[in-house]
Amino acid sequence: MRGLIIVVVSSIFWVSCQSSDTTDGTTLKDTSNIDSTVTNVATQYGYCMDSFNIDSNIVQSNQTVSHFLPDYGITFLDIHQMVEASEGIFDFKKIKADKKYYVISTNDSTHRPVSFIYLSDAIEYVQVTFGDSITVQRIQKPIDTLINIAGGVIESSLWNAFIDNGLSPALVSEYAKLYAWTIDFFGVQKGDFFKVIYEEKFVEGRSVGIGEVKALLFNHGGNDYYCLRYENDTLGGLGYFDEKGESMKKALLSAPLKYRRISSRFSHRRLHPIKRVYRPHHGVDYAAPTGTPVVATGDGTVTFAARAGGAGKMVKIKHNVGRILTKYLHLSKYGKGIRKGTKVKQGQVIGYVGNTGLSTGPHLDYRVYINGKAVDPLGIDIPTLDPIPADHMEQYLRVITPLKDQLDQIKLTPAQSKKDEELS
Repeated sequence: MRGLIIVVVSSIFWVSCQSSDTTDGTTLKDTSNIDSTVTNVATQYGYCMDSFNIDSNIVQSNQTVSHFLPDYGITFLDIHQMVEASEGIFDFKKIKADKKYYVISTNDSTHRPVSFIYLSDAIEYVQVTFGDSITVQRIQKPIDTLINIAGGVIESSLWNAFIDNGLSPALVSEYAKLYAWTIDFFGVQKGDFFKVIYEEKFVEGRSVGIGEVKALLFNHGGNDYYCLRYENDTLGGLGYFDEKGESMKKALLSAPLKYRRISSRFSHRRLHPIKRVYRPHHGVDYAAPTGTPVVATGDGTVTFAARAGGAGKMVKIKHNVGRILTKYLHLSKYGKGIRKGTKVKQGQVIGYVGNTGLSTGPHLDYRVYINGKAVDPLGIDIPTLDPIPADHMEQYLRVITPLKDQLDQIKLTPAQSKKDEELS
């Protein structure tokens, strides 16, 4: 389900020819039959249709401005001065193929070039004005910011649930990133559901991306996991927290890689697949293709990066919080610069999935130790970083309670599959 709550409009200087009479008493010609795209361009960039010609084209592969601007009467000297005037504003050496541009010239026998407009992206354009001197401006188009709500039920994966509900890949990526410390989205179940309140940005009626993600909810196995945006200068700026004021950022990520499946879980007595004897397996085996990047689940220092018998190529990291040690076994190779003594950041690649040591196939054996004791990586209560201080909780709850209430009120409608839509 998607819905619109609020519309907030931000705009820039926008010129249009609103009067039908010029200052000298002459009447502008009727433009009602002129192509609407060209009319809109004239209005948007401040050029009246009776006085100017507007040509448009697309940058071709391997073209530079020197290849096409002379076709519109813009001399090489003008182009040189334009490039000089654009220093620090825009690099015309980096124009891209398939981008649209306009050349505006006088509507008389001289066809004198007045302006060159290059649409650098969906939000910004570069406008060059030719006159006694050449000026270059980088201008943002008017942006409409809409606050949307959405929700959906998981049928197969979080990705599919978002896409089936008409939501963008950028939003599902941001959603998954904010829950990276809390939810392992490779382990979601059918019937889990999501809700989200977020900003979407539009230019000329077309979506150009998402803005702030304000509030999220994920229900996994019947449990609600809230993620609420909160900004407070005295607490160091912006952060995301749950309904109890605990930071969404934790000492460890929920998983160290993108994996296909969990092939073996933490156990105090498991039949070893090669030695065929029962022994403890104090880790979680994540099956994944050889070469899959493995990341440090938390900030820390590498204490070991070498071969270790049956563990194959292994990395150990001592973390900065809570006397935590993690191990990454059976790697094919190490990440760039990973060696004993290297300081690593959470999410940094420290190695790649392999099949070294006593292993029956490519996978990562991931292990966590707290105070020297092996713990189940899938079952530990990972300490959070920087929760809301007790003396700020009243203010925090006052801000986030309306967001939480909005999330709770979002109604869910299971997304219809694309196949069902095609059959209807």
